[in-house]
Amino acid sequence: MTVEIREADLSAADDAEAVVALLDEYARHPMGQSQALSGDVRARLIPGLRRHPGAFVLLACEGSDRIGVAVCFRGFSTFAGLPLINIHDLAVTAAHRSRGVGRALLEDILRRARDSGCAKVTLEVRDDNASAKRLYKRMEFGPWGTPMLFVSRWL
Repeated sequence: MTVEIREADLSAADDAEAVVALLDEYARHPMGQSQALSGDVRARLIPGLRRHPGAFVLLACEGSDRIGVAVCFRGFSTFAGLPLINIHDLAVTAAHRSRGVGRALLEDILRRARDSGCAKVTLEVRDDNASAKRLYKRMEFGPWGTPMLFVSRWL
C-alpha cells in the first residue's frame, strides 16, 4: 500500500467533505464519542478550521481515496520558548487500520514540526485506547508514567 500524506485544501469541496466524513467516522467510534457529529457541528467544522489561524489538516490518501486525517494546531511552549504542534484528532478509516497509515501521518507531522523549529508535538489519548497508545509509544511519545489529567469545561 502506498500512502500519500498531504495538506487538505479546505477550500476544495472534495477535501472538505472527506475531512468531515473521516471525523464523523471517528466520532461514531467508541474511542471518539460513540455518536455521529451533529448537523450543526458538520456545518461549522470546515469554516471554523479555515478561520483558525493555527490550524492545518493532513489527509492520508491511497490513490484518490482519503483514508486518514490529522487535525493539528500550531501553538507555543512557554517552557521551551518555542512553537509546538498539537495533534487534536488523528483518525484512520476502519478498513485501513493497522496498515501504517497512522504512523505515516505522525511521521509527516513530526517532520513538519522539526522543519518549523518546534520544541515538541503534543496529543491526548484515551487511557483505554490500547492500539493508539502502542503506536504513540513506538513513535516515542511520552512520558507514560506521569499522571496528567486533561479537563475541560463546555460553554
